[in-house]
Amino acid sequence: MGKGVKTAVIGSVFAVMVGGAGYGAYNIMSALNSDTGGPGASGESVKTGPPSGGEIKDTSRKFFAAWEKGQAAEAATYTNNDAAAQPLLTAYGQDAHIKGVKITPGAAQGATVPFTVKATVSYDGKSKPLTYRSELTVVRGQTTGRALVDWRPSVVHPQLQKGDTLVTGESANPEIEAVDRDGAVLTKDKYPSLGPILDELRAKYGDDAGGTPGVELAIRHDTEDSADTTLVTLSKGRPGKLRTTLSATAQAAAEQAVKKYSESSVVAVKPSTGEVLAVANHRDDGFNAAFLGKLAPGSTMKILSAATLIDNGITSMNGPAPCPNEAVWQSQTFHNLKNMAPNEKATLADSFARSCNTAFVKYADEVKVDSLTKEAENRFGLGQDDWKTGIPSFDGSVPASGGPDTAANMIGQGQVQMSPLNMASVTATAMTGRFHQPVIVSPKLDDRELATAQGLSAGTVAQLRAMMNRTATSGTAAGVMAGLNGSIGAKTGSAEVDGQSKSNSWFTGYRNDVAAAAMTQDGGHGIDAAGPIVAAVLRSGG
Repeated sequence: MGKGVKTAVIGSVFAVMVGGAGYGAYNIMSALNSDTGGPGASGESVKTGPPSGGEIKDTSRKFFAAWEKGQAAEAATYTNNDAAAQPLLTAYGQDAHIKGVKITPGAAQGATVPFTVKATVSYDGKSKPLTYRSELTVVRGQTTGRALVDWRPSVVHPQLQKGDTLVTGESANPEIEAVDRDGAVLTKDKYPSLGPILDELRAKYGDDAGGTPGVELAIRHDTEDSADTTLVTLSKGRPGKLRTTLSATAQAAAEQAVKKYSESSVVAVKPSTGEVLAVANHRDDGFNAAFLGKLAPGSTMKILSAATLIDNGITSMNGPAPCPNEAVWQSQTFHNLKNMAPNEKATLADSFARSCNTAFVKYADEVKVDSLTKEAENRFGLGQDDWKTGIPSFDGSVPASGGPDTAANMIGQGQVQMSPLNMASVTATAMTGRFHQPVIVSPKLDDRELATAQGLSAGTVAQLRAMMNRTATSGTAAGVMAGLNGSIGAKTGSAEVDGQSKSNSWFTGYRNDVAAAAMTQDGGHGIDAAGPIVAAVLRSGG
């Protein structure tokens, strides 16, 4: 998700999020190397079936013993992928300078053995203790029948993923003291989900912020342009101050809101400037899905689709947008949410507020294949890979896809991909008529050139704001937005995903000069999870 979520199917959507995926797969060549002399090596029968309790205990004990002694090659032979295991286990003792390793196994849970590691990181006369928990799973070797540790980098440390290694030494970049727009200090301890974002800011701006590097144990990622992840600081450098656009108040609200829903992300921006006020993720993998996620945005996309219909003279807020029970486009049948009564006399405002899918699908034959794409690029600044927010981000994707996807794209399915950052920006543009490329640090800091777009006419903005306000006050978002005063508007969304029991929950809204968007994977309807997250951020006032 390197890092990005790709389409609507979760397996491909957040591919990088499955940290060690593929590492548990059995590697035949590796097994042949590590199993020499074991059962099956000289024609005897090969054991099958799950490893026994005794085998699990014996294999893990031998693996731990070799690891403790720094015998990387020996330890790797007790895994089912010694070619991958040996370099990382070697780096553990050599490049990472981790000594005095003591591993204490816990009670096995089936074939999985939890354990605690206590060690010391020593470098250039400086030492710090290292303690953490991890786990391993013992499997049956398919060729030799040996009981082997199912290799994945997270065995060595739970934060390690494919291609990562451990290093100790002078930090790659000086530390930073990140502060919010009013000078309040932003730390990982106080705002946990900012951790990866602060790492990215440090990697990009640490040298320019005026600090000096310290000495640390860190995870060095193989992904291009990915910042190191600090695990232990042996000696601090002098941090340089880096001012961000974030608001400590909005960030605190965002952190608390996403905690209530797993696999959730939210972004808030200031529509008048494009400045990012808050970004928070509640994910086990530490991935910044708020900025880098690539998922179908469901009916939140109808903001952009409605703008396309208005700007192309197809219909208007008070013009027709009939809402039948179903609509067929190029042999694909589209439906509305359950229990939505048909309304053949509906206006666009009616169908927008109720989130009627068929009303938008019905207009698929009146838009060109690239109408939605041009609207996204030219007026909303999306999909041209030119955003420079200050850290890695995804710019959204609205391809000119024909066939059934022409209709599916109109309702935020098909091939459309968005992140919460993208949808917060869409809402901000719909509110103001001007596209301000989102930023998390001022472009003046590094003279980077921001993306531009034409924006929207005053007439289109007036219609979009009226429809979003109606949605927030008497439409599908009314229950979530209740109690919010000032100038408000919203749009709900849910995106069906193959293999999921529930849809992904999406919600975007604005209040005065704050626009926010959230996504919760497997969260259900927009009002079920993403909606309460956005409302909490808007309630904070930024």
